[in-house]
Amino acid sequence: MSQVTGNFDDFGMDTISLAGSLENKLKAMREAGFSQVMLKANDIVGHDRGVDAAVRAVKASGLRVTGFQVLRDFEGLSGHLHAYKVDIAKAMLEMAHALGAPLLLACSSTSQHATQDLDAIARDLRKLAMLAVPLGIKIAYEGLSWGRTINEFTTAWEVVCRADAPNLGLGIDSFHAFATKTSLDELELLDPQKIFLVQLADFMWQEIRTVEERISTARTFRVFPGEGVHSSQVADLVMRLAALGYRGDYSFEVFNDDYQQMPLPLVAQRARASAEWLGEEVLRRSVPLPNRMRLKTPAKPS
Repeated sequence: MSQVTGNFDDFGMDTISLAGSLENKLKAMREAGFSQVMLKANDIVGHDRGVDAAVRAVKASGLRVTGFQVLRDFEGLSGHLHAYKVDIAKAMLEMAHALGAPLLLACSSTSQHATQDLDAIARDLRKLAMLAVPLGIKIAYEGLSWGRTINEFTTAWEVVCRADAPNLGLGIDSFHAFATKTSLDELELLDPQKIFLVQLADFMWQEIRTVEERISTARTFRVFPGEGVHSSQVADLVMRLAALGYRGDYSFEVFNDDYQQMPLPLVAQRARASAEWLGEEVLRRSVPLPNRMRLKTPAKPS
């Protein structure tokens, strides 16, 4: 494998980008040179030998766990719905703890049964953060671009500030920021110490015209940073975050049905090419033209 220097290790893969068993996913990432992995609950509870075997596989892989995803529709509910979601959150936090995950990703609610009162949302997020404290886990709260009330990182930041919990911070997803056309100038309002995770992806069209298309693209046709038509925006986002003082992890959250039909090493090499571009060229302030990046040949294992 070619020598990788600089900021490559700041970038990791999500297991969602790969098909197959958990062990094969972890192996493909490691052989492509990655040192960290973002895990999803299905990989753990769906393991054919059970949760304990999945935890052992992750620990044996040598990959550092970036985080665990994803808790959905937690905040803003009441009565039996709230109690139900608290039970789900506790189970996910226990799995995250067993895996050694430093954070749990929680996405903003899409439920029509959830209140739109920001103080109530903040109160629930504070409760979630308190549940995570004994386990030493942080909560990264992310605004889904089709969230009912919180659908941009700006409003997600507002409720994180209202909740005012030390282990509650922000998760930023480039796809959602680009889909809602949120100005990246708004990043200046954020405290970099409260950005707990940044997830990166690109996509193939300049504009998403409907919510339905947004959801479909997000769930089936994201591509790795630099492969789509938003290369300059991805580079701008990463450079702005670096200038702001963010020194945390970046993970490639790339849902793509086509990648699910490709051999794992090929997909992992595409991710490696993105990580090399971002780590070696973008964060060194030498940003190539997007077309030049897409034509770059991924490094091959020796």
